[in-house]
Amino acid sequence: MFDLLFHGFSVALSGINPLLVVIGCFLGTIIGMLPGIGPINAIAILFPIVLQFDLPPSSALIFFAGIFYGSQYGNSISSILLNVPGTSSAAVTCIDGHPLAKQGRAGPALAMSAMASFIGGTISIFLLIFFAPYLSKLAIDFGPAEYFVLMVCAFTALSSFSEGSFIKAMFSAFLGLAIATVGIDELSFGGMRRFTFGIRELGDGIDFIVVVIGVFAVGELFLFLSDTAKDASQRVIPLKKVLLTFKEIKESIGGILRSCVTGFLVGVLPGAGATIASFLAYNTEKKLAGTKGNFGKGDLRGVAAPESANNSSAVGSFIPLLVLGVPGSETTAVMLAVLITLGVTPGPTMLVDRPDMFWGVAASMFIGNLVLIVLNLPMVRLLAKILLVPRWILMPLIAILSIVGVYVINGSEFDLILMLVFGVVGFLMRKTGFPLAPLVLGLVLGGLIEVNFRRALTYSYGDFSTFYESPIAIALWLITLASLVAPVLFRFVKKRLRQ
Repeated sequence: MFDLLFHGFSVALSGINPLLVVIGCFLGTIIGMLPGIGPINAIAILFPIVLQFDLPPSSALIFFAGIFYGSQYGNSISSILLNVPGTSSAAVTCIDGHPLAKQGRAGPALAMSAMASFIGGTISIFLLIFFAPYLSKLAIDFGPAEYFVLMVCAFTALSSFSEGSFIKAMFSAFLGLAIATVGIDELSFGGMRRFTFGIRELGDGIDFIVVVIGVFAVGELFLFLSDTAKDASQRVIPLKKVLLTFKEIKESIGGILRSCVTGFLVGVLPGAGATIASFLAYNTEKKLAGTKGNFGKGDLRGVAAPESANNSSAVGSFIPLLVLGVPGSETTAVMLAVLITLGVTPGPTMLVDRPDMFWGVAASMFIGNLVLIVLNLPMVRLLAKILLVPRWILMPLIAILSIVGVYVINGSEFDLILMLVFGVVGFLMRKTGFPLAPLVLGLVLGGLIEVNFRRALTYSYGDFSTFYESPIAIALWLITLASLVAPVLFRFVKKRLRQ
């Protein structure tokens, strides 16, 4: 295995490949900062250009892989500084990242994001190298029933997001689920329209980025305008320290390592994606912190966990892509199309037939993570100064960025109207104390829960026992039960101890 890894480094460091890694990481960082574009659109746009250079398939994949995991770094920058998530996985970083920026701690938040991304990405590469053959077999065992139970297990993370009223958290979650059902039901005969109210544009559903940018960015803008109308203080909080202290690193390192493993395992599962990995990691760290944490109000561990998880998930998604020929995420689905166009068919024999492809990409990720940490850490002080710009100047820029980010998704004016509607929803939820995270979680998992539930029943001819037949499903049900019972037990024990 080490011989193969050294061979991979010889591939990654040969010819133009080192330059492709640097360019891919740099472009990925910039693309990640811009909402609405994302690595999917970037790879789709750049692919025809890359074809003109007649690159070997391994070099093309190394370049696109750099864009993919480089964008995971860039996502955190706009999320922390402007509360504008570039992609769905970055929405979790907003929960604690932006409150930290408001407290004048944008520097440590950005530094923590870079460090967590580097550690999570690097460790997950080792996991990719050592466990790829074994995890590929595990991924094959996941059918629709197992995916449904996995989604239900992830949905129990809802309980940890209830800062105040659990009822409000449930309402937010079901609102997210309701939004996820809008559009054409692809599993019904003839494609039935659901909750479109005769509006043709709603036939394709409501894009996730439209909702997230509306709720977070536009909602923040409306909140700013309401504070201005009340003559509330709009002073700029001065930047405090920029770098991390040893104590902050020590408190976060355990969460980074745990989130790395969580993100990698979720990334291996086709279709799960970095968003679910980020939520699971954040939820785990919040539960472990308990009353000692300041999650939701500005906790560095709330930045470290999702950033480590989404980077390791990006690396993990290459296992189903290269070893099974099954895309693990939307971005790797585009990469699969790229490989097929270049005459490469990923599958179980790739480790033997095309070792230069698999091991070359794995080795390039080591180099890419070093490039990204070198690019990002020196920029922390410069990027943090964005918050020194007066908010009456910064807010219109955020509005322009949001409008452009939403419009480039589908080129639709209707999406802009939806963005404003969800901006009002986000503003009202903030004002009335409804948490935003359950809404995002419900929106992410809604479609996955429904599709896998119905597919499982279709394959089993309506037999509900399919949801608890396999050992994987049983183990996931037990985890789900434990996650629901544990908070109740903790509250009971605390109550008894107080008495």
